[in-house]
Amino acid sequence: MSTTAVPEVAVTAVDEGFWTRNRKIGVVLLALGVLAAVLFGALATSQHARFTLSETEGGAALEINGTVGAILFGLITAATGGALLAGVHKRWFSLLLGAGLVAFVLSFLCWQVSAAPEGRNFMPLVNVVRGTFILALPLIFGALAGVLCERSGVVNVAIEGQLLMGAFSGALFGSMSGSVWVGLVAAAIGGAFISFLLAVFSIRYLVDQVVMGIVLNLLAVGITGFLYERLMQTDAAKYNSAPRFGNWEIPLLSDIPLIGPALFRGNIFLYLGLLLVLVIHLALFRTRWGLRTRSVGEHPTAADTLGVKVLRLRYRNVILAGLVAGVGGASYTLALYSFTKNMIGGKGFIALAALIFGRWSPTGALLAALFFGFADQLATYLGAIGSSIPSQFLAMLPYLATILAVAGLVGKVRAPAADGKPYIKG
Repeated sequence: MSTTAVPEVAVTAVDEGFWTRNRKIGVVLLALGVLAAVLFGALATSQHARFTLSETEGGAALEINGTVGAILFGLITAATGGALLAGVHKRWFSLLLGAGLVAFVLSFLCWQVSAAPEGRNFMPLVNVVRGTFILALPLIFGALAGVLCERSGVVNVAIEGQLLMGAFSGALFGSMSGSVWVGLVAAAIGGAFISFLLAVFSIRYLVDQVVMGIVLNLLAVGITGFLYERLMQTDAAKYNSAPRFGNWEIPLLSDIPLIGPALFRGNIFLYLGLLLVLVIHLALFRTRWGLRTRSVGEHPTAADTLGVKVLRLRYRNVILAGLVAGVGGASYTLALYSFTKNMIGGKGFIALAALIFGRWSPTGALLAALFFGFADQLATYLGAIGSSIPSQFLAMLPYLATILAVAGLVGKVRAPAADGKPYIKG
């Protein structure tokens, strides 16, 4: 009886195990590749699609016939999907997935750029890369705030409120003082204020952390909206005209083709964001503080047994996360725009998605934020060249990219074991 049951179980396991996540994604890539080759190839024109290595139409450029490029890159996408469907080794998964997605985007761009009106049938890659980083900045700061909190065991759904309070505080105090540095400090304190409330209610009073985060987001919207109407709208010159940080050019590095003008002619927020990714990554995985933080996020009881002050460490890291997110909010009002009601527009939740997509890692969060920033920049570019795609759909691109990335690409991920679980000292 047992000898006949074993083969049946084995066959069932093999059947169920064929459609792995890699093969399912392979099918999706294969379908996308065929769609791109057929549809984008038919819609593209024989006009050359130019990808310039500068900020304008002139200079060096990569050119390809629009129809040929759309079909070629579509076939490459299909080929990567076919390779995944065939069951290549897992170590090739990330490379093939990345190559397939890039090829699909290039096929789409060959259609869009070649079909653009004369004089606009080019994509300035320097502007696209620069715009990607600028639009990703609040996501980078917000995702880093999430890393600091959730690696400590506290769910940070309040990123939206921390960014918003940082943007508002930076605009208000920067305007009143006439100093960008005062505005920057005020923005950090504004974000830390929301984080302090999250820490007190979640750690001290054991309030559900997700519910508390949503409440704090609404609190930030209410406070900033009320003060905006009472102060900023009535006297914008005094309360909503903060000075702006200028761009700082780094000699030699700024002359590197493509990357130099985009990365090394930026403002303080760009350099600070990239620096924070490096510092937090090294601190989290190479220092005693990082070891204690990760242990508190995984097994606080064991950490407490070894002498780690669990609650104190959580308080400190959550407030530090607020400081980081507050600076991210200031990247709006001290570099780009004047403050408006609810100007963050859901970027805090996209930062939370970037945190998950990046697997609770600073470098992973950076790459995820750049992915979402590129989707946002792509929507802006397509609108500028008069794309035939409806503007409403273009506005949806960053959010669609978020849904697809978290639901389809991220796969199975494991949050820190104690994430969201209050610790009660015995």
